[in-house]
Amino acid sequence: MVRILLAEDDGSMREYLSRALARTGYAVTSVESGIAALAELELGGFDLLLTDIVMPELDGIELAQRAGALYPDMRVMFITGFAAVTLQNGSLPPEAKVLSKPFHLRDLVAEVDRMFQIGSAADL
Repeated sequence: MVRILLAEDDGSMREYLSRALARTGYAVTSVESGIAALAELELGGFDLLLTDIVMPELDGIELAQRAGALYPDMRVMFITGFAAVTLQNGSLPPEAKVLSKPFHLRDLVAEVDRMFQIGSAADL
């Protein structure tokens, strides 16, 4: 089973995304900050870091850089309302995916499915 670490500071968005991904068969651990995500990452075992970019204390880009240093094979997907600005400054890892808010859950699940070559997004 694919294990996802979801870092999202907005509680309702975090719950919404976590439920949708779990309903389609993913094991999701969700946390409210980049700092909390680092603590979970140290425990290991995640296949995907799904993180908001703009978060207090430790943003998603710095989180992804630290995660990549710990687990170079872990995949990264960013969810953000600021994709255009982020993409222009070139600070994202080259293989990372970016999903711009607002998005439909079907799009999120389809993108995760593609990352792991699974097909289940039709259920949403």
